[in-house]
Amino acid sequence: MGNYLTIDGGTTNTRIYLVLDGQVVDSVRFGIGSVGGKENTERLKAAIKEGISNLLSGHGKKEFEIERILASGMITSDGGLCSLPHLETPCSLSELAQAIYECELPEISPIRFAFLRGVRTKYDMMRGEETELMGLCEEISKDTLYILPGSHTKLIKMDEQGRICKISTELTGEMLRALSEGTILRESVTLQKEFDEEFLLRGYRRAEERGLNAALFGVRILDRMEGATATQRYSFFLGAVYASEVKNILSSSAVRIVIGGKPALSQPLAYLLRANGATSVKEVSETEADGAMVKGAIKIYEFARRKYRGKAI
Repeated sequence: MGNYLTIDGGTTNTRIYLVLDGQVVDSVRFGIGSVGGKENTERLKAAIKEGISNLLSGHGKKEFEIERILASGMITSDGGLCSLPHLETPCSLSELAQAIYECELPEISPIRFAFLRGVRTKYDMMRGEETELMGLCEEISKDTLYILPGSHTKLIKMDEQGRICKISTELTGEMLRALSEGTILRESVTLQKEFDEEFLLRGYRRAEERGLNAALFGVRILDRMEGATATQRYSFFLGAVYASEVKNILSSSAVRIVIGGKPALSQPLAYLLRANGATSVKEVSETEADGAMVKGAIKIYEFARRKYRGKAI
């Protein structure tokens, strides 16, 4: 592996990683994403330029020592640096590699950019998760459901040829934040990293039995009438929000489930799945999950470099 800069562009945040000899040595993160008009795009460009400069100077590297800037995620959307259409499913590593779009953005850096496209089905879409998925996938199985929890949780299935064939999006992360900050529940629940198994399951069962709205008000009751702790209230809340997602996962034909993402979301999801009969659930380690986007971007680019050696990508 060579030296790269990789950019993970989200809707509200962007992160740049410096990779030397295949290893991440440093990163910078800033609260500007790929959403908004021209003014936001200019702010995004300035922030990326500054971030690249700081990373290189901080490690004594010059631009000519970096092979490419690999960029994926919402940075290829209309509000990003380079608007590109999604690839259609079924889509494999080979298709992702062949569809890399290279260009120069001298106003940001003299290093050549390589933009990785998102993927869509007839009914759903993603930008960035396909790159993360390629970083997680070592062995491909058509019977495996890959779950990438986050602001927009993705449920992804692949066929026997290792091609992405199905995508389903859950608004889990955004829903948790919106409900905890924008409703009466803001007085009763605070997002946490820890969870209580008993109350997580109670919230899940309440949503199953009485629906999400009634279950959510149960958080208020726990606070004002039962004196539940902050962790217990949050766990009940999380279990209720996860109920429909867990149901969708369990109704799939997947024999094996692999969950990436941050432990704060992946661990309670894995617990609920196991508690409801899922027998093969693998939780990706936090270290592996954190490095999946970078690993996937390099994997896609180096596949393209090998396959299309001597040709413009």
